[in-house]
Amino acid sequence: MMHRGRRRRGRRGRPPSPVYINHLPSAREFIPAPRGDEPPIQLEPAELEALRLVDLEDLSQEEAGKRMGVSRGTVWRLLQEARRKVTQALVEGRPIRITPPQES
Repeated sequence: MMHRGRRRRGRRGRPPSPVYINHLPSAREFIPAPRGDEPPIQLEPAELEALRLVDLEDLSQEEAGKRMGVSRGTVWRLLQEARRKVTQALVEGRPIRITPPQES
């Protein structure tokens, strides 16, 4: 199990809680054929973990949140962003790069 600290956007509010990531992919990048000139889409490890738990392991958002140590609302936000990024990469033929997890 890996602990990943999140970055806070802006100055106000409480520091974000850590996200627990249980699975790191062996591949770090997916490249379409033929490869275009567009920059890759950056997929965060927490987004990938939420996508894996809900869409691949068929867990509810609440169950995924418990495994990741975050709220169901956070899982929902991570899923929405991950699905948007994957869809954009498929439609535009752009590479997907999984950013390395940040150690805390």
